[in-house]
Amino acid sequence: MEIIYQGAESIIYLSEYDNQRVLVKERIRKEYRVPQLDDELRKTRTKKEVKLLTEVRKLGIFTPTIYHVDEKESKIMMEFIDGVMLKNHLNEIPEEEIKSICFELGKIIGKLHSHDIVHGDLTTSNMILKDGKIYLIDFSLGDFTKRIESKGVDLKLLRDALKSTHFKILSLAWESILEGYRKEYKNSADVLEQLKKIEQRVRYANRESG
Repeated sequence: MEIIYQGAESIIYLSEYDNQRVLVKERIRKEYRVPQLDDELRKTRTKKEVKLLTEVRKLGIFTPTIYHVDEKESKIMMEFIDGVMLKNHLNEIPEEEIKSICFELGKIIGKLHSHDIVHGDLTTSNMILKDGKIYLIDFSLGDFTKRIESKGVDLKLLRDALKSTHFKILSLAWESILEGYRKEYKNSADVLEQLKKIEQRVRYANRESG
């Protein structure tokens, strides 16, 4: 077992299933929880993530194929996407390629939001580029929602991630994402207006705390 990532809620590792290399996401037991509650929470969250991945894939958005779900052990066995993490790629490529990739990313997010799905953790660490296609991974914080606020938060998380990791290309990347987002999502103006309000609230809160 080769561990790829271990966090507070889950462990992700490479394994073998049906004679092929797969990625396994296993939700970790929490000793401080009542066992029955812990089992139910892990099971519910696993089922929700599987449903999100399945529905997103139906939209034509690339996500890992799910091979097997072990609800009892809260494990998802899925396709291992052997590509490059967008976080490690975006800063190293020419401007035209940045614009192309980010425009496509904006369209992907627009398609999610137009079908009332939010990812919940839109960072370039959760995007893998393979054969020119962008794969979205890790929907553990995702949700089905019509709320404009939730969609605005989704975009704010992405913008914050770009500021942190891709600050040198922030303007180019963000404008290209918005171009794709507006093209794909007919209600994009409402979400972008909400995004402005969310950012204003954050700035006000920061001034008050300072």
